[in-house]
Amino acid sequence: MIAPASDWQPRLVALDIDGTLLKWVAGLGMSHEEVTPAVHDAVQRVLDSGAHVVLASGRAPHNMTVVADMLDLHGHGEQLWIVAANGAVVLRYPPAEVVHEVTFDARPAVAAVLEQHPDALVAVEERGIGYRVSGPFPDGELGGTTIVAAVEDMVAEPVSRVIIRDPKATAEDFVQLAANLGLHGTDYVVGWTAWLDLAPVGVSKASGLEYVAQQLGVDRADVLAIGDGRNDIEMLQWAGRGVAMGQAVDEVKAVADAVTDSVDVDGAAVEIGRWFPVAGSGGMDG
Repeated sequence: MIAPASDWQPRLVALDIDGTLLKWVAGLGMSHEEVTPAVHDAVQRVLDSGAHVVLASGRAPHNMTVVADMLDLHGHGEQLWIVAANGAVVLRYPPAEVVHEVTFDARPAVAAVLEQHPDALVAVEERGIGYRVSGPFPDGELGGTTIVAAVEDMVAEPVSRVIIRDPKATAEDFVQLAANLGLHGTDYVVGWTAWLDLAPVGVSKASGLEYVAQQLGVDRADVLAIGDGRNDIEMLQWAGRGVAMGQAVDEVKAVADAVTDSVDVDGAAVEIGRWFPVAGSGGMDG
């Protein structure tokens, strides 16, 4: 793919969180809740230039505002734009205010998945609190408070997203499961583990970012997006420049315009530095 001109500079930088800004805890489906100085400084240079930084994650809103605080994203006066729940929820912060949400009837898809994985765990966000869950998730995988509830009650009304997790299965098992089921009327994405996000059709980080870009008057050609997971594929394809992290799975790297270093060596900061260099250092060629 053709790289942008060397004098190109994004007007909006869209950043995944887990595995992009935050390092993964080895062997667990969770991140170290710590931003490195290199990543923090790179993000601040974007803001100092007048460009926008938008966090785009599968996380629930209350788990994203914490990261926004760690990055000091709200130190430039304006409310932030945040794309949560893989694009189903868009909010402004601070204070946290949902401005756009897409919901769907999750009952058929959940029933189809549980027929194949009857012991799988189910979670639905309880806005501002945490999640309603069918049973305890592995430690650290869900932020906030969890409230045990019956699955039929959790999906009785339209929801923006459903998480299905089977600690006894693998990510590959879930990739095959979703492909076999078809899940008509529902989109899905498989995580690094046996973690399945069910979402409204057509909803992805790309659709959430498209909404934000329209509000800001930014063309997608002027967007830099960085991510590492299968839920980043649409975002990387949509953005003017989509960059995969070095540790991303091959299917993510295949759709990216470029691949940066891994999260363990601050690959996001390296990529941001191409377009927003440290003062006096000069930028890299595009």
